[in-house]
Amino acid sequence: METTDVVASNTVQQAESVSKSRTVEQLVAGQPTSDGAGVKLTRVLTQPLQYRLDPFLMLDAFGSDEAGDYIAGFPSHPHRGFETITYMLAGRMRHRDSAGNEGLLQNGGVQWMTAGRGVIHSEMPEQEEGRMAGFQLWLNLPAKDKMIAPWYRDIQSDTIPELLTTTGVKVRIIAGSSHGVAGAVQREVTQPLYLDIHMPAGSSFSHSLPASFNAFVYVYEGEVQIGEREVPVQRMAILKKSADADGVAIDAKVDSRLLLIAGQPLGETIVQYGPFVMNSQAEIFKAISDFREGKLVSTD
Repeated sequence: METTDVVASNTVQQAESVSKSRTVEQLVAGQPTSDGAGVKLTRVLTQPLQYRLDPFLMLDAFGSDEAGDYIAGFPSHPHRGFETITYMLAGRMRHRDSAGNEGLLQNGGVQWMTAGRGVIHSEMPEQEEGRMAGFQLWLNLPAKDKMIAPWYRDIQSDTIPELLTTTGVKVRIIAGSSHGVAGAVQREVTQPLYLDIHMPAGSSFSHSLPASFNAFVYVYEGEVQIGEREVPVQRMAILKKSADADGVAIDAKVDSRLLLIAGQPLGETIVQYGPFVMNSQAEIFKAISDFREGKLVSTD
């Protein structure tokens, strides 16, 4: 697993050339729900979409100025078989886990955790008032890597690579690469692309995408247009796969912010039971048994 330690830079770049853009296959409105000890959130990528958006398993969006919506946080809970990527737009959250890791996730930062064979962790607010907002994305691990040792990294905001296009679009590159600039984290098998894109009114942005990748856009401020489809705020646009489409072109009539997320599908069986994601029911039963017997911890 590769990571990149760099200082973010504002390098003016030309937009990537896209000869034919993908179109919008489907617009998805998230489902209001709660998780942890009652944290209110919106589940954007839900379980029925896991095969369509393989290797991504879940995307939660959270954001509130009311402390009661988040103050109880996410007390200790287990994971096995995938990675969690938490991107904090605003607020402060403390991470602790059974592998001995501890870190503070704060404004503009990212927490990347590989659960692997098992980890128990907590994510608790370190604030009693003010806004807390961000996203948590679940990225599947291939069968061969599901039982690897847990791994954790805090990525502070000022180390996330950034670029500025000639049309004034700012791009924060959390994973993958954009316009020749490598992001903070790379993954060899799933090859995730995770961009936070800030588009001023009247700007355009294009990005190349391999034809095999599954991809989606989530607009969290403003509104954008992809082809003939308007993508309003708090909507996920699943991008249609097409052999002759080599990327996506996005236009913004108003100031807008969005996530562009894409990756190489694993094409493997997905079996999920709560915080465990494996390839068979037998592996799920084993994960539950290991957790109950206190074995779901790192021994490294």
